[in-house]
Amino acid sequence: MAVGRAGVAPGRPGSGSSAVPSRPSMAERAGGGPRLAELLAAGRRLWEEVETGTEPSSGAPAVQDKVRQGLDALQQAAAMVAQLDLFSENEELEEIASADLKYLLLPALLGALTLKQVDLSRRLEHLESARAHFWRFLKLCRSYRLGSFHLPPAAASPSAEEDAGTPSPGGPAAAQPSLVAMASSRQAKIERYKQKKELDNRLASMRTFVESGQADEDQIREFYILQIQKWINTSLEEIESIDQEMVILRSRGTAKQPSAPPHGTSRQVRAPLKPFILTRDAAQAKVFGAGYPGLPTMTVDDWYEQRRRQGVVSGQSVPQRTPAGITDEELQKQQQEKKEEEDDEEALQKARNWDDWKDTHPRGYGNRQNVG
Repeated sequence: MAVGRAGVAPGRPGSGSSAVPSRPSMAERAGGGPRLAELLAAGRRLWEEVETGTEPSSGAPAVQDKVRQGLDALQQAAAMVAQLDLFSENEELEEIASADLKYLLLPALLGALTLKQVDLSRRLEHLESARAHFWRFLKLCRSYRLGSFHLPPAAASPSAEEDAGTPSPGGPAAAQPSLVAMASSRQAKIERYKQKKELDNRLASMRTFVESGQADEDQIREFYILQIQKWINTSLEEIESIDQEMVILRSRGTAKQPSAPPHGTSRQVRAPLKPFILTRDAAQAKVFGAGYPGLPTMTVDDWYEQRRRQGVVSGQSVPQRTPAGITDEELQKQQQEKKEEEDDEEALQKARNWDDWKDTHPRGYGNRQNVG
């Protein structure tokens, strides 16, 4: 049966029309009703304290104590709901008593508190448990037709994780469906954000009347259904984030697996090798060398001098080598001075003219266009 905008089904008892009579609330069916309500209220209060707390880190001992206490209270409440068989997929929403609608939130609250645990060694286990809680909540809401949404798969598909982590081999043509899926996902997120803002505003306006006991049954029912719809959007977002984080954690775990040696084999410790030469003895090394190029024993000038003394080359063929440490500029200067010393009249006259010109023409003379 379809539910209206406020979540109140037509034909409920008390509306004046004939319908299936509403079931008694949990407090009427079992004497432990107030106890169940107290567990749910305690678990929800602890979750709100953790969510809106001022602790600098969620790993603080005080925060984790609240998380453990909240999980314990909610797990006890969930066990009592399962024992009493409060909800069934074969019934309609209007068959649930208004006071019992709030117990539909138990799986969602369990998933939210499970995510607050910070034990890194069990992070993947916590993610899988939280995802199972959120998925169970969505499945229950889907069976009661609370909202229109696409139910995610029961578990993260390994093939989907691999596809998310590897590029498509088909190129731009194969990437087109992926772009369409990304655009539709983005649009769905925008719609969920708008619905969340609207639901928050409506819940804030109704919370005072419900908590103070001034609201009638219809307002209480509408208030709980709005809370369920809000948690549907939250659960969809959390499942999407959990799937992405699980892909990262599993890929990181695969990369960190060391390549263990075969069982029963261990690497033997070897003694350090001593240096050796390639010749058999020192006498052979003197004749044939050590087996690798050695340092030079003479310079090129010494070799030319030795060859000249042996008469192989003449003295004129020995190249005139420039003394070490003299640059080309200094060599040019020395040659210039040598020419001047040899009374080269032409060079002397040219040098004198150049000195006279520099005396009458300062640096930058003639640069009228500011070029250079």
